Amino acid sequence: MTESRAVPDRLRDRLLRMVTWVLAVLLLPAAFLRAPGRARHLACQWALGLRYPAENLNGLDPRARKAFEDARTQAFWQDGQLIGLTSGHRDAAEQHRMFAEEVRRTGSCAAARQRVLPPEESGHVRGIALDVRPTLGAYWLELHGGRYDLYRTYDNEWWHFEFRPETDGRPPVRMPHPGASPYYSATS
Repeated sequence: MTESRAVPDRLRDRLLRMVTWVLAVLLLPAAFLRAPGRARHLACQWALGLRYPAENLNGLDPRARKAFEDARTQAFWQDGQLIGLTSGHRDAAEQHRMFAEEVRRTGSCAAARQRVLPPEESGHVRGIALDVRPTLGAYWLELHGGRYDLYRTYDNEWWHFEFRPETDGRPPVRMPHPGASPYYSATS
């Protein structure tokens, strides 16, 4: 992912990462009381929830949610990387609204499909797609996400990952954009 390598780690980002880490360390005793065997995991999720207050993990496939939380816990404690969720599960009505807006914006369904899929084809509606941030966190996930069956699936979206356990640990073929996915038929 060349985009993330080109983005320098800004002072603001370093400060927010440090504050989040301090919060997680301060939350460890409470997390230990709540879940002794998973205190680091829980403290990490709490701290990242404070860092990214608008993120919503509800509606994700339970296995996808666990994989995402486990991956970002490792990224946080072992490599000092923050990974936040910008968008996860979307209901079909929201996905339809986004697709229709993209059709209006671009002027065609084919052009819209390069950015947004209709609800019946979207991994977000199925609860397996994750749009993450920041770019350095996405880069970490691109390098290490396979351990958790989380893979970047589109060349034009550095932030989009999907939970794909059916690949048996092999990265799925990355498509140039959502409309080129194997779910899309040129006749539909």
